[in-house]
Amino acid sequence: MAVRLAALAHPARIEILKHIAASRFCCCREVVDHLDLAQSTVSQHLKILVAAGLVRFEPDRQRSRYEVDRAALAGVSSSLATLVDSCCPEPAERK
Repeated sequence: MAVRLAALAHPARIEILKHIAASRFCCCREVVDHLDLAQSTVSQHLKILVAAGLVRFEPDRQRSRYEVDRAALAGVSSSLATLVDSCCPEPAERK
């Protein structure tokens, strides 16, 4: 979970995830055009998201495709909810 949360810790990676999710899948160039970041910067962010298992990479001849792994994101959400519940239980109702 730490690797996935670390991957989500950068605002640009959050925006990349949102853009890919809205498009279902896209190539690096489309992300570059959307965020107005250097291609090398976007590539590095995508590499981190892929390594964390949050984005799937599929080579496609001239344009590689990226797709959000929705099950992995749901797993992060579930793990975080479990962590919060174990660390910060709801206080018992006051009588």
